[in-house]
Amino acid sequence: MRLGLALGYWGRGPDPGHLELAREAERLGYDSVWTSEAWGSDAFTPLTWIAAHTSRIRLGTAVAQMAARTPTATAMHALTLDHLSGGRMMLGLGLSGPQVVEGWYGRPFPSSPLTATREYIDVIRQVLRREAPVELDGRFHTHPYRGDGATGLGKPLKPITHPLRASLPLLLGAEGPKNIAQTTRIADGWLPLYWSPLRTDVYKASLTDLPDGFVIAPMARAQVCDDLAEGLLPVKMMLGFYIGGMGHAARNFHADLMARMGYEGEAREVQRLFAEGRREEAVHAVPDAFADEISLVGPRARIAERLEAWRSGPVTDLLVTAPDPHTMRVLAELAL
Repeated sequence: MRLGLALGYWGRGPDPGHLELAREAERLGYDSVWTSEAWGSDAFTPLTWIAAHTSRIRLGTAVAQMAARTPTATAMHALTLDHLSGGRMMLGLGLSGPQVVEGWYGRPFPSSPLTATREYIDVIRQVLRREAPVELDGRFHTHPYRGDGATGLGKPLKPITHPLRASLPLLLGAEGPKNIAQTTRIADGWLPLYWSPLRTDVYKASLTDLPDGFVIAPMARAQVCDDLAEGLLPVKMMLGFYIGGMGHAARNFHADLMARMGYEGEAREVQRLFAEGRREEAVHAVPDAFADEISLVGPRARIAERLEAWRSGPVTDLLVTAPDPHTMRVLAELAL
């Protein structure tokens, strides 16, 4: 099981410690470093900055949002950074949800998310192969564009720049069972939002007949500490925000996933409290047990014991959100 460092997205401003954490991860033997985006900082620019200050560690987006860019624009970002980094780029993508797609990007959330994702990946694969001009007569993506307002002057094009690798890895953040199953067929890897090594049966039906080399890379907060409750608080804050704040009460993929993992009543309670503006109560309503099983928190011996459960399943890469270099070093000693 490889280790990766997940830096996430910026808050109010750039985190001055992120670059040094990435360089420390490379020194410790971590395989990869990952950035993401919500509705503030983008995923590609910080990753490019990290690429310029490292030499070996692989670089991934976990995740870049599909609604933010056309598939050809995303492919341009990926092939450019792959060249600049000497072939270290991994493209992790996610569809996000209606609240972000329509509220932030001002675009309609696709009526068929599976089809929209499949077409998006198809276009990117065509760009990276560069075997012919990009053409797709899709439901959500058409190349050339032939929809309302089209001039009829568009022509199929292929990238001027020759991609460094046609095989640049494409990974998808997927939560629903059908979306995960499709991911195993069209992508090179899967980026689970929550992963519990105690509940792998939740995903079992979606992960049958995995292709050779398929990557399963969940994110998990890690912190070496003596006070378990204190260490779990950031996990509960993250869960409270994702379950309560990232999505409408009637359609929240994150809350639905928590429900499928055995915490339906608790998920709906977190949603209710968050919607009522009682955010602190929503965080405390997140069960400690759920926060604990999807993270690696506590004294070194406890983390070492729990790490064995992560090793025993199908996880190929553990992407840790580590708050400090000490935790990163302990994980490297235990896992590598």
